Amino acid sequence: MYEQQLARIQDKLHALRNADVELSLFGAESHEYVLEPVWTTEQIKQFEQKWKVQLPRDYQAFLLTVGAGGTGPYYGLEKPEDGVYAVLGYDNELNAISDPCTLTEAWNWDYDWYDDSRTEEEWSRLEHEYYDPKWSAGMLRISDFGCGVSMNLVVKGSSYGEIWADDRANSNGIYPDHYMGNKERLCFLDWYELWLDQSLLECEEQVRESSNEPR
Repeated sequence: MYEQQLARIQDKLHALRNADVELSLFGAESHEYVLEPVWTTEQIKQFEQKWKVQLPRDYQAFLLTVGAGGTGPYYGLEKPEDGVYAVLGYDNELNAISDPCTLTEAWNWDYDWYDDSRTEEEWSRLEHEYYDPKWSAGMLRISDFGCGVSMNLVVKGSSYGEIWADDRANSNGIYPDHYMGNKERLCFLDWYELWLDQSLLECEEQVRESSNEPR
């Protein structure tokens, strides 16, 4: 079902590795164009059973064919087992991945986070509620954007199969990902291929700029 798109993605990955040998693109020094080993269907089944989710078909196809993490948008793709936590890089609190996502539109609280009329105790309660994993239920953290922002694949509930950004660290809430200039909402493979296309264009632009520099 996804054979042609996966073949394009693998060709573009090869081209990007060759085009960015100096790892000059954003995040390249982090993932270094290295992919984690692919998963087996049994590993996917075990993950789904453990977390009570069903991974979107296109993401499954990527795991089975391309890799289970590494090379990817921003600071690279997270391994699925690392994407179940509330905050990337910290394994002290799980995200509510097994609960269904309830979001269909961008979500945030309408608070003035600089309001100094509230007591420290009030702000502490508000922050605890704001960062509660229930708001990002059904989301698998798949990429670290930086500045506390994570990119997520909805694996259960509303907006299933879409890429969403969790930007609560900057008080911006949770919303469908449009960081690559896309107006439509993206599934995993389309999101990944768009990153490849834009990265290759950026490499071409760098070559043009360097060729125009005075010698």
